[in-house]
Amino acid sequence: MTRLEFPEYLEHLRRDSARFRDVLAGCDPAARVPACPDWDASDLLWHLAGVQRFWAGRIRARPAAPTDADFAEQPARPTSYDALLTYFDEHSADLVAQLAATDPAEPAWSWAPEQTVGFTFRRQAHEALIHRLDAEQAAGQVTALHPALAADGVAELLDVMYGGEAPAWGRTDLGDALVRVEMTDVGESLFVRPGTFHGTDPESGKVHDGPHLMLVEPGEAAALVRGRAADLDAWLWKRRGADGIEVSGDRAAYDAMVAAVSEPLD
Repeated sequence: MTRLEFPEYLEHLRRDSARFRDVLAGCDPAARVPACPDWDASDLLWHLAGVQRFWAGRIRARPAAPTDADFAEQPARPTSYDALLTYFDEHSADLVAQLAATDPAEPAWSWAPEQTVGFTFRRQAHEALIHRLDAEQAAGQVTALHPALAADGVAELLDVMYGGEAPAWGRTDLGDALVRVEMTDVGESLFVRPGTFHGTDPESGKVHDGPHLMLVEPGEAAALVRGRAADLDAWLWKRRGADGIEVSGDRAAYDAMVAAVSEPLD
């Protein structure tokens, strides 16, 4: 599956950040965020402002990796909703400006194997898209997700957020069954092979021993998951239920895929 062009990611980041802001500007600050029940609208606004602030800083400091102080640094949260909106405006504009002025091929730190500015173009476009949906759900003003961006979001979820190659300190044991994920409205399919990831992170000491998956080349699939790209993207992000998504074939293969994408993502 072909990724979007970098100018497309940047334009989606602009548009979805603007929609996110506009929806929340007219929303009750105490409105709950359905997919993140511990958050209200003001928490959601603070969250995305902080994410965009952090990644603008990483592009500005490229290719240096963040220090412990970078992770720990946290400005005081604005005390009024209007001030929080202004804070978001400042850091969202900064992220867009940093990316617009930078070659996506330049080296830059990320938490993923991909160590280029291009990682941030793609990741932050999807971050803005999903939190735009959160804002709309909190305000009761849901609009459609862009099909091509949603399709790329499904690929990113399966290949980066939930899947991918094991780091040097771990190993992945893949099963035999393939699952085909068909996005009916864009004419694209992705194939994943569920398995298990084992290893102990030497930095955090966290032990991993659970479901995993890998995005692989097309093959004969044991199970089929079929739906519109936007529905599949929102479903994988736990922003909607499975209504409208068709499942057929080997139920055990499907269940193994679902287990591998079961951990909530903010």
